[in-house]
Amino acid sequence: MWQDVRLLNAIANVLFSFVLLAMAVSGVWWVINRPVFNLHVVRVVADSQQNLRHVNALTIRDQALPKISGNFFTTNLDAVRAAFELVPWVRKASVQRVWPDKLIVRIDEHEVLGTWGEDGRLVSIAGDVFTANLAEAEEDVELVGFSGPDGSEKEVVAQYRQFKEWFAQIGLEPELVEYSTRYAWSVKLNNGMQVELGKAQDAKGLKKRVDQLVKVYPQLVTRLQGNIVSVDMRYPNGLALRAGSKDVVLNGR
Repeated sequence: MWQDVRLLNAIANVLFSFVLLAMAVSGVWWVINRPVFNLHVVRVVADSQQNLRHVNALTIRDQALPKISGNFFTTNLDAVRAAFELVPWVRKASVQRVWPDKLIVRIDEHEVLGTWGEDGRLVSIAGDVFTANLAEAEEDVELVGFSGPDGSEKEVVAQYRQFKEWFAQIGLEPELVEYSTRYAWSVKLNNGMQVELGKAQDAKGLKKRVDQLVKVYPQLVTRLQGNIVSVDMRYPNGLALRAGSKDVVLNGR
């Protein structure tokens, strides 16, 4: 082998290439770790035209910034995004680098609609359940109460919107929407009246029951002086209601 000049030259060239590559990598690593590329600015902006209402500098400094490591080149943008999405009220975050020492984080906040279940969680207008300060949520809107099986959040919020439209015909709004583990619907309206709607194969079945109530509701209010505690629409040909301490069945079986 030692008399093979071509082989020796080839080996020398390979070794020399490895040395040059190692020097290049070391040089690049030295450059990208210079202090000039340390992250000096993390700018947080709203991802929409609306200003951020609940995400503030103090929360970000305490909960997100300590999780950011590395510099302009080495920081993991996915890790930064994940850190910000753990901050209360943050629905979604996106991160981009700005030369030479800045990150811009765009945040989309949850827009609260109501509470979910009995454990203090909140639900947004998009049907996302999240955890945040309930007192802050109550500053925004009058919260609607929601409950349902795990995974049904978006369905329940969508059905709430339909209930709101249907009951608007009699000037009422849902303040509590419950979807049981047996897939039965129950609505409490803002006049205190509880409406049991039961199961339905589709939205048309629910709407039919609501339409039946909407049709007779003005007469019921007149006859009972508005003292209606609850209405059960699960009867195929009528309804049952409680007015004060009295139970009444109209055209029911």
